[in-house]
Formats: sequence, C-alpha cells, structure tokens
Amino acid sequence: MRTRGALPDAIAAEFSVAQAVRAGASLRRLRGSDLSRPFYGVRSLIQDDPQEEELDPYALQRRARLARARQYLPLMRPRHFFSHQTAASAYGAPLPLVFTEFGDPADGCDLDLHVSVLGSGPVPRTQGIVRHRAQPKMATIREVDGLPVSSPATTWASLGTLGLRDLIALGDYFCRVWRPGIGRPDVGKAPLTTLDQLRAAAAAGRRRGAANLREALTFIRLDSWSPRESAVRFELVRAGLPEPELNADVFDASRRFLGCVDMVYREKKVAIEYLGMLHGASWARDVERLAALRAAGWEVIEVTAPLLAKPAELVDRVRRALAR
Repeated sequence: MRTRGALPDAIAAEFSVAQAVRAGASLRRLRGSDLSRPFYGVRSLIQDDPQEEELDPYALQRRARLARARQYLPLMRPRHFFSHQTAASAYGAPLPLVFTEFGDPADGCDLDLHVSVLGSGPVPRTQGIVRHRAQPKMATIREVDGLPVSSPATTWASLGTLGLRDLIALGDYFCRVWRPGIGRPDVGKAPLTTLDQLRAAAAAGRRRGAANLREALTFIRLDSWSPRESAVRFELVRAGLPEPELNADVFDASRRFLGCVDMVYREKKVAIEYLGMLHGASWARDVERLAALRAAGWEVIEVTAPLLAKPAELVDRVRRALAR
C-alpha cells in the first residue's frame, strides 16, 4: 500500500501551491486526496471536526465563513482585507442565518466570502468571492486571529442592508459594556467599539442602507447580551412601551439574590426572559431561577421563538402586565 508523503513543515494547513513548491512539496503530492482545492492555486488539508455536530446552525455558519477565509488567506495581497459578513464572523458577531434554495441552512461554499481592497489597489479576481473597494476614509483595518479584517465599526456600517433587527443586534454585540454583577464574566473588558464610533463610521461616506443605519443607531444599547434579547427589546420599545432595564441583578426584600434577568421593569416587578434551546443543567437552573422570581412576587413573561415571531402578541402581553 502506497503511503502519502508528508507535507513540508514550513507550510500551514491552508497554503498556496507556489508556497508549497517553494517549501519542497512535489506537484504530485499537491494532487493528494487529503487536500481540497477551495480556490484556484490554493490547497487546504481536509480535517474532520468532531465538535461540528454539537454546534447550532449560527455557529456552524460562523465557523464555515472563517474556514473559507483561512483557505483564501494565502491569496491575500497588501491592502486586501476581509469585510462585511466575513469580518463580522471573525469577531463572533451575530448574523442572520443564510438558507439554500431548498430551505436548509447554508454551509461552506454557499456562504459568501467578502474580500475588500483599500484604496486604489488591484481588486481580487478570484472566483468564489464577493469583491469590494473601500475608500480609506471609510474603512479601518485590524488583525483578528491572523486575519486582516475591517474594524467592528467599519464592519457594522458596511452591513446596512441587513434587516433592522439584525443590524441592532449586531450593534448591541459590538458595543456591549462588561459591567460588574454577581457571577458575571470578563468584568471591565473593553467593548469592541462604541456608539460614537458606529455613528462616525456610518457618516464617513455614502453607505448602502444609510437610512437603516441611522434608524438602528437609535435602538442600540450597551447592556444586551444576545441577539434574541435585542430583538425582544426592539419590538417593545418600537411599540411605545417603556425602556426595560437590561440584564439586571434582582434581589428579594431580604436582599437575597434571585438571578440576573434579561429585561425588567423594576417598579412594576415584571421580568421578561427569552428562552432559547435549553438542555440539562441550563434548563434546570432557569426553571429554579424563574420560580424564585415568581415566589418573590414578580410576574415573569417567558419569550420563545414562536412568540417573538408574533410581536403584536408579545407587546400585548407585556403591556397588560405593566397595566396591573
């Protein structure tokens, strides 16, 4: 049985054919079945990922975008950078799911790879990418895990064609302030960007979806922890309800900690919790936490995906609770 020769140590898991040849790999080795060809002139080691089945569709799409970016990285030139949804994924930011024509969540090559060039440099011509040209006054670049990407503010301002709720959730994520509280992680960590930086990026030049960006700025907050929380808050505030306190630590009359709640109207003792897909210990903790709130006299409104899909009903439930 013929054994497959090792690749040179000097090359990474994703590499250009030219790099591999310079490092001593033969053209025959570069035709090996353990190598994929994601782009012309690029090879990538095929590797199984045992964690993939455990990830939700949002995380799978984020991972697929980053895998494509790393495969393309050997072809990047000076002044080239990843932008738009590709850059958002590099920051772990929430994006809406992309679906195939058959209604399934897209993966791999079905997800656009966005590559931009800063200024007047040559625009990339490789098949399989969405290419952009960015003016220097409208784009800031930084490196994230070895990838050249647009800054958080530039990335947000480039995505003005997203739906309003998605754009708000993205802004909430980028601007989150890591405040102190019971059991909270990463207290004091700097936000990825600020509202002022988002405003400046949106106003730096002509943007697609400029009106959408301006409206989203009025709804972005600093204390939202998830895109579903952002969506719930948006629907309530847009309907004219008071602004809820976000991710607030709640105590009973004896100062016993009851839990951190997604949204609260403290004076009315109304708590709103978004319930995603919960399993095992997470489900049990949430059940006990919500039971403790109710025992202390709080009215708890549990929001699920089906309820969020009917915003008028959601708003009506909260409005009735506040009127009591």
